[in-house]
Amino acid sequence: MRHARVWGLTGLAVLAVAAAAYAQTTVVPVPDNAPVETASLDIDLTKTTWGDAAAGQTKAAACAACHGADGNPSDPQYPRIAGQSERYMARQLALFASGQRTSGMAPVMVPFAQSLSAQDMRDVGAYFATQKSGASLADDGAVSGGVYDGKKFYEIGQQLYRSGDAARGIPACMACHGPTGAGNPGPAYPHVGGQQQAYVVRRLQEYQAGTTTEKDASHFNIMAQVAHPLTEQEIQALGSYLQGLHDRADDQAASTKPAKKS
Repeated sequence: MRHARVWGLTGLAVLAVAAAAYAQTTVVPVPDNAPVETASLDIDLTKTTWGDAAAGQTKAAACAACHGADGNPSDPQYPRIAGQSERYMARQLALFASGQRTSGMAPVMVPFAQSLSAQDMRDVGAYFATQKSGASLADDGAVSGGVYDGKKFYEIGQQLYRSGDAARGIPACMACHGPTGAGNPGPAYPHVGGQQQAYVVRRLQEYQAGTTTEKDASHFNIMAQVAHPLTEQEIQALGSYLQGLHDRADDQAASTKPAKKS
């Protein structure tokens, strides 16, 4: 099963060119976690309307350099944003723009986010919400030794995602993110199915550290509590499992697609 998947936008144009030049470098160092200095920016998403996906596609032109035109990046250091919910996307852009989200690639994201109005953020979110998320492969290598001896690596993540660990107070991840990782757009729980392993691992490590500069940390605190008991092996395994997680209907559709004529 080594090769099988597991279940499962004048200013913006300039930004797009700059982003493309940035992304074409051979190695993109991950910035340190020093606070990002940003201009004071009041972003009130409550004064917006539902996003316009068509308008969002134009506004999202600058995103393509790192995340891909459809939100499925080829570089594993950038997260998949295809299929992400509109509300989650808009909120994360607002957090970057206001300086409340400062970790990881925040120094890269800030100028892009600050070029957008609150409504622009909704529009960009709406566009990516209409895109189909891809998925990569999960690691099916066997684990030797420890409490998971004999299990395949992704199976550790699968067990935690689907069942949690009641004895350690870890709830099943799918209770909030859904069985195929599609998330819940109501409370804005993110789409996680098919997400890049490296990104999942980094975010879980950030949650586990338990510190944030978000003014409303309610969602962060939920994840901090969930991530706290996880071992590094479990975090890596969850990342691997989620990287391969997708709707099984995708496999069925692919299997019935006519073969291309040579």
